[in-house]
Amino acid sequence: MNHDPHNSIASALTHSSTLRRLLYEALAELGLDPTDTYRQAYQGAVLAPPLFNAREDHDNAPRFWQALAGISGDVDIGLHLGETMQPRPLDVVGYLLLASRDLGQALEGFVRFQHILSGGFAARLELDGEQVRLIFDLNYRGVGSLRQQMECLALLLQKMLASINNDGSFRLAGLDFRHPAPRRLSEHRRLFGLLPRFAQAHDALIFPRAWLGRPSRSANPRLFAVLWAQAEVELAELEENQLLNRVRYWLEVNIGVQLCDLPRCAKALGYSVGGLQRALAEQQQSFRQLHDEVRRLRAQALLDSGLAIREVARACGFAELSPFYRAFKRWQGETPQGFRRQSVAGMARPD
Repeated sequence: MNHDPHNSIASALTHSSTLRRLLYEALAELGLDPTDTYRQAYQGAVLAPPLFNAREDHDNAPRFWQALAGISGDVDIGLHLGETMQPRPLDVVGYLLLASRDLGQALEGFVRFQHILSGGFAARLELDGEQVRLIFDLNYRGVGSLRQQMECLALLLQKMLASINNDGSFRLAGLDFRHPAPRRLSEHRRLFGLLPRFAQAHDALIFPRAWLGRPSRSANPRLFAVLWAQAEVELAELEENQLLNRVRYWLEVNIGVQLCDLPRCAKALGYSVGGLQRALAEQQQSFRQLHDEVRRLRAQALLDSGLAIREVARACGFAELSPFYRAFKRWQGETPQGFRRQSVAGMARPD
């Protein structure tokens, strides 16, 4: 039997170096040596410099954000980095936002080209009566929402939205975070002008719908058209962030955590149910095929790791053992125990 427990389910997603370039500047302004901070966070691993057109491994980012509060000694370091950062165009998406006609067009561009910024983004715009919710979830394999990163990003996005109108009057009506509430909230109130809600389903900025039509003072229709075309080219070049990998990645992040069905996936990726089905069919795939693929490869890897079969089933999104056994027999033609025995025998066999 040919199986590889280290088989990658999806190509590694990437993100641009834009945020790291802003982080270097903000760390220095806060009196933290950027190079030393990154060296400590990544425990001496050599990192490429944040070059203008560089792409970075998306799933490396949690190491930095999880270590940052301990390195800096600041439990609100994400907020203070966001306070220090000044949004400025460093890539095609940044310039596109500034050239937009109004805030609505800018956010349309942000959602359309979010994966140029990060393959892990699951951003979308929701209209709810007189309010707008800009969901800016950022997902990682095996890691929940990162408090320091998302609080920094929320402040940066708030500043970005304010800069498009550029008259200093933009204010949030609400703010949601997925991470639990920290003990101290005084800095949140000071910097956002309100108290966020924590432990919510999504990270989201909430503001009045009327703001979408506010004109941008830097609007430039001809430049906007040129930038949109260039952004389409750059998005198409990001093979690792294309649809099949993003569906696989969403499944990897959520299987075993929540119900993973087609409607939820479509909503997270900004599609209608029918739209996602058609887009997958164009690539000779279906949501069920990808769902089975992710479960199968996860089950193989976890069985090879020695995890108890009941725990393997749970991690693959099965509430009971019997449906897991039936699915595994369909995938592999044998039981999980049989697969494990063959795996152990294969590893013990001399070359």
